[in-house]
Amino acid sequence: MLLELRVKNLALIEKAEVNFSEGLNILTGETGAGKSIIIGSVGMALGGKASKDVIRQGAESAYIELVFSVTEPEKKKALAQLEVELPEDGTLILSRRITPLRSISKLNDETVTVGRLREITGQLIDIHGQHEHQSLLYKAKHLEILDSYARAETAPLKEQTAEGYARYRDVKVRLQEMEPDREARLREADFLRYEIREIEEAKLREGEEEELSADYRRLKHAQKIMEHLSAASRALDGDAVGRAVREVSEASQYDETINGLRGQLMDAESILNDAIHEIGTYMDGFTFDEETFRQTEDRLDLIHNMQAKYGSSVEEILRKLEEKKARLDELEHFDLIKEKLEREFAGLEEEMDGLCARLSAVRQQAAKELTERIRQGLTDLNFIDVQFTMQFTRLAHYTAEGYDEAEFLISTNPGLPLRPLANVASGGELSRIMLAIKAVLADTDDIPTLIFDEIDAGISGRTAQMVSEKLSYIARRRQVICITHLPQIAAMADSHFEIAKAAGGGSTVTRIHALDEEQMVEELARLLGGAQITAAVRENAREMKKLAIEKKRGI
Repeated sequence: MLLELRVKNLALIEKAEVNFSEGLNILTGETGAGKSIIIGSVGMALGGKASKDVIRQGAESAYIELVFSVTEPEKKKALAQLEVELPEDGTLILSRRITPLRSISKLNDETVTVGRLREITGQLIDIHGQHEHQSLLYKAKHLEILDSYARAETAPLKEQTAEGYARYRDVKVRLQEMEPDREARLREADFLRYEIREIEEAKLREGEEEELSADYRRLKHAQKIMEHLSAASRALDGDAVGRAVREVSEASQYDETINGLRGQLMDAESILNDAIHEIGTYMDGFTFDEETFRQTEDRLDLIHNMQAKYGSSVEEILRKLEEKKARLDELEHFDLIKEKLEREFAGLEEEMDGLCARLSAVRQQAAKELTERIRQGLTDLNFIDVQFTMQFTRLAHYTAEGYDEAEFLISTNPGLPLRPLANVASGGELSRIMLAIKAVLADTDDIPTLIFDEIDAGISGRTAQMVSEKLSYIARRRQVICITHLPQIAAMADSHFEIAKAAGGGSTVTRIHALDEEQMVEELARLLGGAQITAAVRENAREMKKLAIEKKRGI
């Protein structure tokens, strides 16, 4: 679960630290106090978009840190498969520093990419943002929810389907590429024969260009080479070192310690004599032949011309040659190859149909259970006589996800037909439907922390009470963090935090602090009574908190 959130220099937040608990964590505060900034900071830490504008004015950078505790063996195993090393106590620290130029994310002090970050944190936390319920308007989301619910059954089938589809698509593309008419194939074959003949007649050899370039450079600068070597030979010619050896030898008769210097000079004389000999040998053997130079130049020109036409290197040209030969063979045996591919494609099409049918059957069976559980959840959330089901249609083509297109259908009033969510549900209803779905998935998935940002949009009264009970139900199995404006939901808090904005010192800051039992009642009274909080309102708040505690015991 999420143990701590630390934020520094982010928007209105100068510095904030929150220690979350198990169960239902509620965040409340006045409109504009910065509640969404708190949840937004979590999203940024998890890899969400973060522009330089979020950095608090006057600060060089913004910093966000999340501290998770991972204790479940299965979750540790899942993270280990993602190559995440946890200390013995299971602590995982995620941080993100945002600067005007870039942002850096770290996981237990190891810098990580956004993609890897999302893959890892997807195992730990799920954020339901203010507008996420709007995703229910898109049918693709419905199938995603179903597959998540039945993951144990659908995941292996989806993997097989994706692998089968890759083979099916590959053969389909190859068949489509064979569609040009006969005359076009003949023209292509003639051109390929010309290219193959040209490459083969060039008799290219790997490493040849480098050898020829060295020879060309030597022949082109033959005169300069001889001039420099002659000058070097003249510079070395003479007996200066020999004379030095003799003089030092005479001196060493009087001081044996000079013998070492004498040896060094003798070695130098030997090396110089060898160098003079090597220079002479090279110059004696060096010949410049105009015909050899011309042939070398012509051969290099040919290689460079071939590279301009067929590839940047001899190795690439030879690889292209094999590809052209394979394509020519395909064109010359077009009918046989096409017939073979068509048979292969028919087999893969049959395989895909079987894989998609198996996946669809599993989905449709799971959909019956899922929609019934969602329907029950909607009843708990004050949908009266609600009907909820899932409609399947078959796509006209195969995909890596199968051939299903699925859509939730709902009827919220007796006698009305089932219709797509997009045609029926209001914003508040969509929010409750998403909550019902989250409640069902909370029983099947293993995400330890759920965050709800203003799940209470568009609801009040008895419905708000039912939503609070549903959140409390989810919080029995998962850690839940929820921002709310409604006292019915806030009353259910196991831990309650107030977010407040204050002005001072020429700036405005957002602060967050945990409430004790009496402060919780006071905050409930504020939510109930608005600007004027009377004794009656406080008593009402106290009663609401008491009833919430009793209700939680019964959940």
